[in-house]
Amino acid sequence: MGLLEQVTSPADLRDLTDPQLDELAAEIRDELVRTCAPRGGHLGPNLGVVELTMAIHRVFDSPRDRIVWDTGHQAYVHKMLTGRAGRFDTLRSEGGLSGYPNRGESDHDLVENSHASTSLSYADGLAKAYSLRGEDRYVVAVVGDGALTGGMAWEALNNISMAKDRKLVMVVNDNGRSYQPTVGGFATHLATLRTNPRYEEMLDLVKKRLHQVKGVGPPVYDALHAMKKGMKDVLAPQGMFEDLGLKYVGPIDGHDRVAVEQALTQARRFGGPVIVHVITRKGFGYNPAERNETDQFHQIGAFDVETGEARPAARVWTDFFSEEMVALGQERQDIVGITAAMLYPVGLDRFAAAYPDRIFDVGIAEQHAVTSAAGLAMGGLHPVVAIYATFLNRAFDQVLMDVALHRCGVTFVLDRAGVTGTDGASHNGMWDLSILQVVPGLRIAAPRDGARVHELLREAVQVTDAPTVVRLPKGSPPDDVEAIDRAGGCDVLVRRGAKDVLVVGVGPMASIGVEVGERLAAQGIGVTVIDPRWVKPLDPALVGLAHDHRLVVTIEDNGRVGGVGSTLLQLLTDSGVTTPFSMHGIPQEFLKHAERQAILDRIGLNAQTIARGIVERLAADGPEPLPITERAVQD
Repeated sequence: MGLLEQVTSPADLRDLTDPQLDELAAEIRDELVRTCAPRGGHLGPNLGVVELTMAIHRVFDSPRDRIVWDTGHQAYVHKMLTGRAGRFDTLRSEGGLSGYPNRGESDHDLVENSHASTSLSYADGLAKAYSLRGEDRYVVAVVGDGALTGGMAWEALNNISMAKDRKLVMVVNDNGRSYQPTVGGFATHLATLRTNPRYEEMLDLVKKRLHQVKGVGPPVYDALHAMKKGMKDVLAPQGMFEDLGLKYVGPIDGHDRVAVEQALTQARRFGGPVIVHVITRKGFGYNPAERNETDQFHQIGAFDVETGEARPAARVWTDFFSEEMVALGQERQDIVGITAAMLYPVGLDRFAAAYPDRIFDVGIAEQHAVTSAAGLAMGGLHPVVAIYATFLNRAFDQVLMDVALHRCGVTFVLDRAGVTGTDGASHNGMWDLSILQVVPGLRIAAPRDGARVHELLREAVQVTDAPTVVRLPKGSPPDDVEAIDRAGGCDVLVRRGAKDVLVVGVGPMASIGVEVGERLAAQGIGVTVIDPRWVKPLDPALVGLAHDHRLVVTIEDNGRVGGVGSTLLQLLTDSGVTTPFSMHGIPQEFLKHAERQAILDRIGLNAQTIARGIVERLAADGPEPLPITERAVQD
């Protein structure tokens, strides 16, 4: 029986000897690699925080002391040490452990949002609450150097520094990377700190020698203290923290558990806000991860344990975007790319390699990325901002007021749109079609297959007087579905028999619409299947098509409230079209993690469920006009 199996709570760690703790760290790394190999996951970050997590749980008393992870993808080790090691092989599987902290799994988990740069704000609020309630509890925020490139983190630091007596410890986990090497002035600052790991010893020695000088009164002491601060800034420019009034400890070797424990204990005793700066390495202890220059296996798919080689995988939606961006870059010198610390995940790495002067990685700063794109457009360029759909939520005001209001020609490519699956609720890109519907002038394209990614991206970057959006799901696209006809700007994919049912499939749901059409036609029901291609604004041709059919059915992988279906229903109502309407989309709820297809099946977004519902409805209503379904107006 290994040591990991014996750890049922963080308290068990305090009874282990140093050799046992070293053995436990090795067991944890083996379990991380073994579990992630068949299913993928955020392996690199967790290999890097083994000793740090152990030290935090030995010094602080979770769950009474609250630990906030920023972001939660580095909490695998935390899960193991808080009673979930026995279930760890269910990680990211339906019904199993989430890939992020999950309040439903454990009292030790507090924040399950995967969006970066938020932990210090959560921690600030918690520390204030405990202070007002008179509770003697500590708050520990573990924030990566990448997350500190986000402006929200600095807004929080500005407030935290004002309260000198709140028990708040901020652990800066500095590995020089978010997904890729961390960029920006703060990253440069931390790099300077890393190059002078012994400056504290030197300064303590200087201070001791100076205090041996006779006649040191308050004025002289102040001068000597200023001299010390000046020397510290020369050796390690940590002035930004000290100017905020925050106590700083470090830098500490994050893989030296004893040293980390000592630093955390020192911070705990201080009784006020303290920054503990630890230096770790992503992928530490697993050679294939440490050697990987791309991202140290930050997030990897299935791989071979011995070699670290990824298992063969089909081309994904992102690959088609990546190829087309390189081609567009060759044709047009005004095309530039912007990423928020996710060059490889969003597919801009090939563009960066081909045109290194035309790519801008702004760090985890989505709001800045969007407004900077507006400036680039005002300067005569056409920026393409590639970002996860879920992260665009954070920059909605900038899209609305900084880009759309000024009619800037900026193209947003939203990766991981719709149901993403195993990464959990906060990663599903199921909000964009709803929140972007309210933006005046903005246009949204939804490709149904790989060929349409090339086609619609080209159309999007031709627009110079308004923002455009191209949304791409996670995973591999279906086989290309060629149109048999055009209706306005819409592609007609199926036209069989009488004009009974009009199926409008949005983006990847168009292929589901085709399958629905085939099932209906097999039962003698006439059907027309349409791919709108551009879903904002909706093509006027849809009004005439809807008028000519007995039932309109929409299918989209976005929340039903405010999505394409509800927008089309509003358009038809405004146009006086009373054709009955059935709307299929994602329910407005936070979806539990599972494989994408399993989630789609669970919420009824599959051809069998949709076709059966249509057949049953037509059979029940007969030839008489059908009422708008309750399904279309609920929520």
